[in-house]
Amino acid sequence: MTLTLGERKKILDKVSHFVEKKHFNPCLNGADWPALLHSRTERILQANQPEDFEREMHELVSQLKTSHTGFFHRSARNIPARLAVNATVRRLAINGDEKWMFEDVHEGGAAYKAGVEPGDILIGVDGAELKPPTPLVFKMGESAKVTVRKKDGKEATIAFDVPSPKDKKHPVAHPRPVSFRRLENGIGLLKVTMFPGAVGIDVAHDIDRAMAQLEACDRLIVDLRGNTGGGIGGLRLMSYLTPDKIPVGYSLTKRRAANGYRKEQLTWMLPLLALRYAFGDKSIAVVTEGLGPKRFHGRIAMLVNQHSASAAEMVAGFAAENKLARIVGTKTAGRLLTGSAFKVGHGYILGLPVAAYLTWQGTMLESKGIAPDTAVDLSYDALKEGRDNQLGKAIEFVRSAT
Repeated sequence: MTLTLGERKKILDKVSHFVEKKHFNPCLNGADWPALLHSRTERILQANQPEDFEREMHELVSQLKTSHTGFFHRSARNIPARLAVNATVRRLAINGDEKWMFEDVHEGGAAYKAGVEPGDILIGVDGAELKPPTPLVFKMGESAKVTVRKKDGKEATIAFDVPSPKDKKHPVAHPRPVSFRRLENGIGLLKVTMFPGAVGIDVAHDIDRAMAQLEACDRLIVDLRGNTGGGIGGLRLMSYLTPDKIPVGYSLTKRRAANGYRKEQLTWMLPLLALRYAFGDKSIAVVTEGLGPKRFHGRIAMLVNQHSASAAEMVAGFAAENKLARIVGTKTAGRLLTGSAFKVGHGYILGLPVAAYLTWQGTMLESKGIAPDTAVDLSYDALKEGRDNQLGKAIEFVRSAT
């Protein structure tokens, strides 16, 4: 639907209001919001085609350079692959040409169900060539065909249906959040792909069930590669990393940060978080639940990569800060602010970060990420041989841990 000039101006005014009143800190990464707004207003108002208007608005708020920041229509067009089909991609140079390689392909997602595998090289989508820097995106609720080069060198066209989002304000498809298996010599492998739900009671129960099956293991690998984040359900996973009640970190809203606070006064346990999130100020601190000693304590490795974000970084940051696990893989995304969505009219949604997260020692991970203790890039050559070299390095560590 084409908007009038007055309607475009009204939406822009609403966006500016929300940025000024709701964004945790528009200057967090050195952005000058008034200057950005002034420099782009004319282009935005002259964008009379819907796709041009949406693009110009998204580019405006993207200049704030904060996570959970964006502008889109509720029809949820052009959703990144990691959210739409639960698969991530990375750049890979092949014979002097850059391609997208599938990296994380989460069980239960559309790409996984259709047969996409880590190491598949993307050739094109719906018959058109696609390679970096053009992003891999999908329209939710529609079908798609991707052409890939498999590990044996043969090309295959894979068709799948992209699911419709359950929440149009947060267009995300959910893979299977928790899976596990036992490896050799008492090593347990727990994979968590996301922490769905603001409070995360369901995913906490999924983690409990998985850990009950792994309780006999005396070594543990936690795989958070490609984990897109979510809610506070990651607290249950953190609680399995230590026998004690240990402070994890705390979030701060714009109001609490401005009015002052003592982090020790913010502590809440998981069962109380539902009421706190629903009715109170979202400035909270969390501590682990004191689940007692486990056989694998002191012999834990945690896998992360550049797609591990949000609540996954909260978990990895806690493990690293308290030396509870060896972090293996590549540096995490550095996207750790609490986001919210605001309706700005005519079906458009503005995403903004409304709270910041800090570790208990006061480190803000936004834009920084978590550097691994053992840096290991995922090897395309290893994938072609059927090996996961990052997982292999984690196994190597827990084997040798005493």
